[in-house]
Amino acid sequence: MAADLKTISDKLWTTADKLRANSGILPAEYARPVLGLLFLRHADERFSEVEAKLSPREGSRIRPGSEAYKAEGAIFLPPEARFSYLLSLPEGENLGKKLTAAMRDIEAKNPELADVLPKTYQLIPDDVLVELLRELQPLKISGDAFGHVYEYFMGNFAKETMQKGGEFYTPSSIVRLIVEIIEPYHGRILDPACGSGGMFVHSADFVKRHQREPDKELSIYGVERTRETWRLAQMNLAVHGLSGKILDADTYRDPVFEEVTPKKDKDGRYEGSGGFDFVMANPPFNVKELDKSKLLDVANRFPFGVPSADNANYLWIQFFWSRLNETGRAGFVMANSAADARGTEQEIRRKLIESGSVDVIVSVGPNFFLTVTLPCTLWFFDKGKATGPRADEVLFLDARHIFRQIDRAHRDFTEEQVEALANIVRLWRGEQPEFFTPSKAWLEEHFPGLAYGDVAGLCRSATRAEIEGQGWSLNPGRYVGVAAGETDDEDFREKLEELHEELEALNVEAARLQSIIDTNLAEVLG
Repeated sequence: MAADLKTISDKLWTTADKLRANSGILPAEYARPVLGLLFLRHADERFSEVEAKLSPREGSRIRPGSEAYKAEGAIFLPPEARFSYLLSLPEGENLGKKLTAAMRDIEAKNPELADVLPKTYQLIPDDVLVELLRELQPLKISGDAFGHVYEYFMGNFAKETMQKGGEFYTPSSIVRLIVEIIEPYHGRILDPACGSGGMFVHSADFVKRHQREPDKELSIYGVERTRETWRLAQMNLAVHGLSGKILDADTYRDPVFEEVTPKKDKDGRYEGSGGFDFVMANPPFNVKELDKSKLLDVANRFPFGVPSADNANYLWIQFFWSRLNETGRAGFVMANSAADARGTEQEIRRKLIESGSVDVIVSVGPNFFLTVTLPCTLWFFDKGKATGPRADEVLFLDARHIFRQIDRAHRDFTEEQVEALANIVRLWRGEQPEFFTPSKAWLEEHFPGLAYGDVAGLCRSATRAEIEGQGWSLNPGRYVGVAAGETDDEDFREKLEELHEELEALNVEAARLQSIIDTNLAEVLG
């Protein structure tokens, strides 16, 4: 985010958060209404631009309708939903009620936004709403920049709401790295656990950076089972000028864009072409107590078998793989423990590796996520690789020592670090590196002549035979080794991370049970 844009975002956030704190409103009650106002301000700015363009000639009685605005990429706003109207309301007018009515009117005029916009403004004191409108009114930034402000607010609200925030928000630097490695230039993108839609937004940014138009290059498909988060995703796409199909559904049990998958033969198995060009996701880790008897279309969604372990990680992994077309790529976040899981999960992993489509595995250090301190692993599939010269190889990257410390509890990747890591993958694939940031010197230092070579402690290209020798492990630490002068404590680190992951899972479960107990006590004592 550019320095001036960050200053604008910081100022707006500080004002909004101060108003919330002084009013006593809970962050969870405040988040969607404020994001709704950001959405409205952006829509108002775009509407004004198109209004000036479509203004009728002097003396003409013809007034452009909603379809004319939509054709120009603007959301149609009724007069009572304009910022100027809302700010001109006399003191004592119920602004919360007027804002809620404005959101309903916008949905009525724009059916694609049905049941998307927040309609709980009566819960926020009018004086807070007035101040928020006044702060947003002078904001004059482009659509792309507004999208950055919107994402900045989403990230901060995710921090404020903690566990709930972790369900809908994947840190942007993680998403950017996934996007840079799968390179979604053109095609159909699926995120079957899409949260607030960040994967789609950053894919669109990638396309724009390569001088193309996202709406012409990308077809967006998402699934989100939580209705409130589904609304966030729809609003997020609209703010960024994107359109797509987002299902409010359960990926495990419901039909998910079956029209995109290959046709089935008489035995119910897929045959022929079809599927997605890209799959991206940050699924919930280590989901337990899933009723496997209700899984839909097991033969095609989970072609390597349903794992016997009480853990959904390998259901997600197989689902991502099975949705890809013959040259499709996938990139997703996964719990570290999945890389070394035993039993039926190890057998599934073996089959995936033997398919030749496991492409790149990246270790990420702790404290990148808002709600848990756990490290994680990024997995990448490339089905097209299975018929190429790298079919027998997997690139392992250890990025645990690469990060920027934001504060004591949070880290991220800088733009230069994201570009450098993605360029390592490009060199390995035989592609030209890209330099939109000052990362070239670092890359040349580690890869003389900009030619790929294994670097101890950073990256290694391992053969299938080597991976088999490691029990089909996909843990980068087993292959990359350590840089000169460092101590190899990988076994200790693995065990510690395993225990840490188990502790985090227990903490999440404890919080869930505490919430149930509190609810039950309130009912009994109330």
